[in-house]
Formats: sequence, structure tokens, C-alpha cells
Amino acid sequence: MNNIYFIKAAIEALYKKAPNINIVINTTRTKSTSNIPAKICGVYPNIFCVEELNTAPPKKHSFQYADILIGRVVIKEFPYITETKKKP
Repeated sequence: MNNIYFIKAAIEALYKKAPNINIVINTTRTKSTSNIPAKICGVYPNIFCVEELNTAPPKKHSFQYADILIGRVVIKEFPYITETKKKP
């Protein structure tokens, strides 16, 4: 299974089960922000949308699934696959 499909399936599951998440955004357009309470407000074929819960009015952001793959966006509740490396 491709990593993008795994990421998309996991975000769809979070959207249906528990859309309230905490995210870390590391983009060049905005300052690096950490642990933002947000809500997944839409899941589409190529993007997903989140809405910040700590701002008034709420800020909406859209991200590509590849943003998670390359580390621009980190979802704290996301089931990441971690590889353990053995030291020689």
C-alpha cells in the first residue's frame, strides 16, 4: 500500500471518529506553530481541511496529504509508523 493512501485512510478515519486533533504546522509561509487545537472539517480526494479552534474567527487551512508525508504538518493523534534502527 502506498504511504499517501495510508495517510488518506487514516485522516478519513479520524474525520469520522474523532475530528478534534492537535497539529503542528511547519511551512515557509507561516511561522512554525506547535500543538494547535483544530478540527478536521473536510476530507477530499487531494486535500483535507482543518479549522483552528483557538482563534476567533476560526482560521481554516487546507493541506495536501503529502504535507504529512514530508513533515510540513504533524497530527498528534495520527498513527505514525515508526521504524526502529538497531545500533551496530
